[in-house]
Amino acid sequence: MTSRRNFLQSAGATTLLVMAGAFPFAAFAQSGAKLKIGTLGSGRVGSAIGGAWVKAGHEVMFSSLDLDADKKLAAGLGGGARAGTPREAAAFGSVLLVSVPYKAMPGLGKDLGDLIKGKIIVDTSNPIVGRDGDMAVAAREKGAGIASMEFLPGTRIVRAFNAIGAARMAQAASSSERAGMPIAGDDAEAIKVVSALVRDAGYDPVLVGTLAGMGKFLIPGTPLAGERSADEVRKVAATLK
Repeated sequence: MTSRRNFLQSAGATTLLVMAGAFPFAAFAQSGAKLKIGTLGSGRVGSAIGGAWVKAGHEVMFSSLDLDADKKLAAGLGGGARAGTPREAAAFGSVLLVSVPYKAMPGLGKDLGDLIKGKIIVDTSNPIVGRDGDMAVAAREKGAGIASMEFLPGTRIVRAFNAIGAARMAQAASSSERAGMPIAGDDAEAIKVVSALVRDAGYDPVLVGTLAGMGKFLIPGTPLAGERSADEVRKVAATLK
């Protein structure tokens, strides 16, 4: 009886491991398993959020156009932090944090399209006219949610960390008061995974709507911009629908 019980327990554990490998996001959502995350961009937002995820126990590969800076960043964070090229980070992560100037988005989709297709994208990038030029004007007119889908086709985008300044992001996880983080997306599983990662970064996620419907408001200068409680985010979002 004991050997049979041990066999069944062993088989059950093996099954769980196989399921976790086949369905990493389901395992993450159910058990709090840690993820492999690649950052495409490691500036103020990418380093702050990626750093918070490292502290939460996730494995994060930082990438940008400056590999030496990424190596220094990863060495300072320790734990599961590492550095690589954008292609290496795109291949490494089951979830990718995109935090680049918006004018880089078309090139990102073109250069990494074979590696990012089907992956969950945490889209933090904003079209800023003064920095990104005419393409930002077009993106803001159609909505950043739709524009990002066009630039990164075949990915599972959730817009987040767009409407709050980067200054306090690195300290959010250790703050006694949690601010609300408005997010927008269309993929139910991606929303669930990103919501958990938003919590790991120190915020309360608030799903405000779809990429087409509400993604356009997740940029600086809209009513959803700025730091407020989750309840206040919901109240503001309700006035925009």
